[in-house]
Amino acid sequence: MSTGQTLLLGAIAGATIFLGLPIGRMQNVSAATKAFLAAVATGILLFLFWDVLSQAVEPIEEALTAGHDGRFLWLASLLLGGFFVGLMSLVYYDVWMKRRRRRAFLGPGAASTAEFEQDHEHYFKGLSPARWLAVFIATGIGLHNFSEGLAIGQASASDEVSLAIVLIIGFGLHNATEGLGICAPLTGDREQPSWRFLALLGLIGGGPTFIGTVIGQAWVNESVMIVFFALAAGSILYVVMELLNVGRVLASKTVVTWGILLGLFLGFSTDFILVAAGA
Repeated sequence: MSTGQTLLLGAIAGATIFLGLPIGRMQNVSAATKAFLAAVATGILLFLFWDVLSQAVEPIEEALTAGHDGRFLWLASLLLGGFFVGLMSLVYYDVWMKRRRRRAFLGPGAASTAEFEQDHEHYFKGLSPARWLAVFIATGIGLHNFSEGLAIGQASASDEVSLAIVLIIGFGLHNATEGLGICAPLTGDREQPSWRFLALLGLIGGGPTFIGTVIGQAWVNESVMIVFFALAAGSILYVVMELLNVGRVLASKTVVTWGILLGLFLGFSTDFILVAAGA
């Protein structure tokens, strides 16, 4: 497979994320439907959390069982540090943004904090909480998809053409479901997201697949891959916690649980396709 063919297929694998983005423009959506869609996204992200962590831990365990203590400590520290940064950076960023919104509204003559909670989107010129959550989801998925792109590029560079094609098909299916997950918080938002904003979310979530393919075609470093896996796992865990909060507010535990189960089913189904094909 030529470099051009590999990059083209890597771009296609990333572009499938756009298939699920139009759902973000759905209006007049009931609270139960919004909660169910958010729960499906949560299930998909829970699968991705397991997926990236298992891939990051595998080389660390190999170093440990081989008796390479120095390499084990190095890789384990990369995993811990990357996970910490991926999770806590989003936590502190969210806290900072909420403080900015609060200061922008609670000036002289402000009525109450409760009033701020209801109207801060109007008084603070920026993204709504639903849109910030969509950006966070796209960021976590983008980090995960970067690692997938590395795998595609590395398989092609090793002349494992059939493996590269299977990875492209499997990751393309993954990305198609991830587009739904990104836009789940946007359904029924008070202001319909523009196509430009949805395109930006698609680039954040799907673009790294192509970038990873480019880098993987030329060079792959195990330590760098572990860092990206760890960053992805941390950011995905943060988003999962946020989506679970959304589900608890909007609908019953039964609706949320069914949505999570469906999301997990979609995630593992596409993974099993890869395994069955010998990837």
